[in-house]
Amino acid sequence: MAENVSSHPRPPVMEDVAAKAGVSHQTVSRVINNHPNVSAKTRTLVEAAIAELGYRRNTAARQLVTRRSETFGVVAHNMEHYGPSRILLGIQEAARTAGYSVNSVGLPDASQKAIIETVEYHLAHQVDALVVIAPQEEIVRAIEKLQPGVPLVAIGDIGAAGVQSVGVDQQRGGWLATQHLIELGHRNIAHIMGPADWLDAQARRRGWEAALSAAGLQTGPLLVGDWSAESGYRAGKKLIDDGECSAVFAGNDQMSLGVLRAAHERKLSLPRDLSVVGFDDSPESGFYYPPLTTVRQDFMELGRRCVAMILDGISGNDPLFSVRIQPHLTERASTGPKPAALARS
Repeated sequence: MAENVSSHPRPPVMEDVAAKAGVSHQTVSRVINNHPNVSAKTRTLVEAAIAELGYRRNTAARQLVTRRSETFGVVAHNMEHYGPSRILLGIQEAARTAGYSVNSVGLPDASQKAIIETVEYHLAHQVDALVVIAPQEEIVRAIEKLQPGVPLVAIGDIGAAGVQSVGVDQQRGGWLATQHLIELGHRNIAHIMGPADWLDAQARRRGWEAALSAAGLQTGPLLVGDWSAESGYRAGKKLIDDGECSAVFAGNDQMSLGVLRAAHERKLSLPRDLSVVGFDDSPESGFYYPPLTTVRQDFMELGRRCVAMILDGISGNDPLFSVRIQPHLTERASTGPKPAALARS
């Protein structure tokens, strides 16, 4: 009588890896969980055994033991914009390095109802922590009221009471952009800010105002865009046609692109006739014509700092309550000395 032999042998387990590598079960566990107290030689042996055997960690079993899902829940809005999308990528990469996965849910709108429902969705899936990308006032007001029972970190320059946060010093960025133009001799510096309910837009405007005030200058024209190149184009045409400024600080690189288009149509040469500074240092900004002077934010560092703060919370440590990352000016060819006069067609 033929034996009943399964055609699907059992998958390798941690004990198999330990036997193959000639180490203990605990050592294999340390390698898998990126524990620092493992020698490079031992780590190489274990990783080779894992690869040869095709071992995969049993996440479900681990969750039963640790009572953790090893998942972060991310609540986000306006993910079509460069900043929030890059922040999410930074979180995902840092979380993956730490052995966590990320479940991201986009908000249909910025209402408190939508935020609470999305948070409840994540909690129902037993996430170990929550991240809220919070660029707008309404979102901040909502998360100030939350008591999720798991670590919660907001990303943004929010200054919300009782909420851990990590963000870029946006006001400092606005100051850097404006101060650069002042040092080039510009005295009439316009600002195209992002949507008025975005906290980053408000902070960048305050930086613009503070730099002008410190230099004893009056604030130049202030126009409001919606982060899009089209809104920057409309604002740029108005500023150029009004002829009230020699330089423009646009609240992001996309709006700066619109200003460059408007200047081209009005037959202005940059930076001879007009200087333009953007914000974000998006990958394309160095390939605008002319290459764009802009303020750089390190979105990947935001992700790393956010995940580090979460891991401290999960471990029961006392993490930093608020972290601010400093921006930097990237000087390129779209800015130059103040022109003798602003040429207009």
